[in-house]
Amino acid sequence: MVKMTAGEIAQAVNGNLFGNANVIVSDIQYDSRAVKEGTLFVPIKGANVDGHKFIKECFLKGASVCFTENDVPEKSTDCYIKVENTLSALQKLSAYYRNKMKAKLIGVTGSVGKTSTKEMIAAGLSKGFDVMKTQGNKNSQIGLPMTMFDMEESNEIAVIEMGMSEFGEMDRLSDIARPNIAVMTNIGVAHIENLGTQENILKEKFRITKYFDKDGILFLNGDDKLLRTLHGKQNFRTVTFGLDKDNDYYAEDIQSEGFNTNFVCCYGDKKVMLKIPALGEHSVKNSLAAFAIGKHLGLDDEIIQEGLLTYKNAPMRQQIHEMKDFIIIDDSYNSSPDAAKVSLNVLKSVCKGKSIAILADMLELGEQAENEHYEVGKHLTEIGIDTLITVGELSKYTAKGAIENGCKNAVSFENNAEAYEYLSKIIEKGCAVLVKGSRGMHTDEIVKKVLENFDE
Repeated sequence: MVKMTAGEIAQAVNGNLFGNANVIVSDIQYDSRAVKEGTLFVPIKGANVDGHKFIKECFLKGASVCFTENDVPEKSTDCYIKVENTLSALQKLSAYYRNKMKAKLIGVTGSVGKTSTKEMIAAGLSKGFDVMKTQGNKNSQIGLPMTMFDMEESNEIAVIEMGMSEFGEMDRLSDIARPNIAVMTNIGVAHIENLGTQENILKEKFRITKYFDKDGILFLNGDDKLLRTLHGKQNFRTVTFGLDKDNDYYAEDIQSEGFNTNFVCCYGDKKVMLKIPALGEHSVKNSLAAFAIGKHLGLDDEIIQEGLLTYKNAPMRQQIHEMKDFIIIDDSYNSSPDAAKVSLNVLKSVCKGKSIAILADMLELGEQAENEHYEVGKHLTEIGIDTLITVGELSKYTAKGAIENGCKNAVSFENNAEAYEYLSKIIEKGCAVLVKGSRGMHTDEIVKKVLENFDE
């Protein structure tokens, strides 16, 4: 983070400064446990905890300045900035900070695959530019503002994940990030409980382009039927990528080689052989997006390929662990119907022996929940997964979908501990195991137990 003064910050957020305007801030935190010397502490009023109760503690730990919505203590020698709303102030400050930075910003959104796409783009550009990227999946109303402060003056490119689950959220994120380039990965049914229809999801996510001018450029997964409707109909340039040959960038001759994928990238009248250290058609699409952006930014094919080879799956996102006798795919960070089907395809592609899928509930699907879980079970059977283990009430419909379509080995459990105990009894040499569920299901507990109790 580039240093700022208390006076500069107060002016940026329209706050009232109490204390020395020349105090230097070199770090910003909303978690009091992370406060250190030089920190601006942002106390946020949450549903269960009000961060204001930790202000005194933060000053004792060395905080330079604290935002506050409350009255400043009389005769205090500490430096405060009083604001109407601390979260809004954090967002205003992050927008101000982003505007100070010269980096070209690439915003990534979509129903699924935002993190893996962000990681692939950052890798693809890494050998040609000084690239900063969202750490983990800090893409929310708090996470994205905090990500802005990770930018340094040396950064030429920032690849930023932008997530939303309700109306109005993308507007606020766009106000902060103001991307020059945007990527839309797909329009699925994640968060449909809040947004009602896929068309509403499309409309909300498209707000990522809110501040585009004629030089803005939107990269679209052209295989997605809803995203395809946006192509060529804007007052800025759109570019499509995908597996269909009518995309601007498309893939041919996709071949798996161990845990790598080789394919031919076709664009214009050119064809380029590419290799990525990832599996699945979704990974190919992600790399096509990265390649297309790299070309837009003027990079040579070889430089982009060199960068793509540095790609690594983020933790708990199709992270493959090679155990002594079997493979476990940790995709436990989150889940949705589209993402679950993609991960099942990856499981099938890597499996040399018995395939085992552990699937937990997919949340925020509203009235479509039972049917969407059933369809995942049906897909599992259609591609030939051998064994299904489910966790949770909704996932019983996944088991139902599998059994009614021919799966002979499907069992359901109430919790992760029961699922692990069953899994530990059926693992055999040469098998492959997938673990996936919504974040609230904490299926990473199953992966942790496997890693603790079996040899790598």
